[in-house]
Amino acid sequence: MVRWSGQTRGQPDRVGPEPGPVEVQMSDEKISGNSVQGMDEKKIKPRLLKKMLGQEFCLSDWLTMTQDRINAFADCTEDHQWIHVDLERASRSPLKSTIAHGFLLLSLLPHFLAQSPLARIKVRMIFNYGLDRIRFIQPVRPGDRIRNRAVLKEIKRKGFRRWLVKIENTLEIDGNPKPALVAELLVFVIF
Repeated sequence: MVRWSGQTRGQPDRVGPEPGPVEVQMSDEKISGNSVQGMDEKKIKPRLLKKMLGQEFCLSDWLTMTQDRINAFADCTEDHQWIHVDLERASRSPLKSTIAHGFLLLSLLPHFLAQSPLARIKVRMIFNYGLDRIRFIQPVRPGDRIRNRAVLKEIKRKGFRRWLVKIENTLEIDGNPKPALVAELLVFVIF
């Protein structure tokens, strides 16, 4: 379940030029980049989300992938394939290292999205609805730093105060021009 309820983090570690931040005006409040100015647990209207369509609304902090995290995920999912957990054998593979499970990367999306301005918006309920598209593009090795770039792609009314929101997530690897993952996450929001 995606938990977007008041969790906040510091500003992301930005490296290199970034696209301009999202700025949406809501009466006297402004959502800008990863910070919310003048907005403490205020209710947001779906029309504000509609104004953000097609725009990046979250650039998360960096997270360093560790072998301990990979091993814990392997234990949790019973996926102990050697490319994830056998350091010696993986060092002889074409990848020269163990790599994180693709589903481990996917499971980190709620952590990254909890850093967005939308995470601090008061709603009655929000939960995962599914995924439309997932591509695992580049492997993530222990020691790699990853972060998420989220774009609001679509919002559809699904009844009274019920909305289906599509968020395109691009999991970036520090220093790598290709992303680790691109996934369209669907969340159901009840205002």
